Amino acid sequence: MSKTYHLTSPFTEEVIRELHAGDIVYFDGPLFGIRDLTQIYIFDKGNPPPVSLEGMPCIHTAPSLRKVGDKWEKICVGTTTSTRMERFTPGLIGQYGVRAIIGKGGLYEDSLKAMQKYGAVYLAIVGGAAALETEQIEEVEQVYFEQLHPEALYRFRVKNFGPLTVAMDSHGVHLYEKVTEQVKKRLPDIYAKLGVL
Repeated sequence: MSKTYHLTSPFTEEVIRELHAGDIVYFDGPLFGIRDLTQIYIFDKGNPPPVSLEGMPCIHTAPSLRKVGDKWEKICVGTTTSTRMERFTPGLIGQYGVRAIIGKGGLYEDSLKAMQKYGAVYLAIVGGAAALETEQIEEVEQVYFEQLHPEALYRFRVKNFGPLTVAMDSHGVHLYEKVTEQVKKRLPDIYAKLGVL
């Protein structure tokens, strides 16, 4: 039976290993925004993050922000699909200590193995929830690699951020794969009812 957790970031390995696929998570505290170019700049171009990501959650996003003086203000912060960033995730977890990846669509086997080894999770967010996400972000605290905006490295402060579903956990459970297996089992019966087979 799934549980609901209200957490504070940064997360410890012990807290993350208590989470199981299907659980619901809300959290307060720092949240880092990253996307393709951010990770290409870090991993392919050899520019380590200028701030510690140890224990932190990262969300796959290219936010709409505006700079007023020396402060950044949020306009809209939505979430993007994660699968194309699969190749970076084991490094984020293993090398930089990231404890949670937030996005849509899940990740693949190498990421799941890193989550098991180091203690991390994938938290799925509802698609089309950008208005709610933006409301739950209290402040844009810092923008790193500013020249990459809107795919820089962003430090947000969030309050009651969620609901997020644990879709991949540190115990090797992958909800997206389970759903795919169930669909494959049901397809022959569905085809038969449609007269396709």
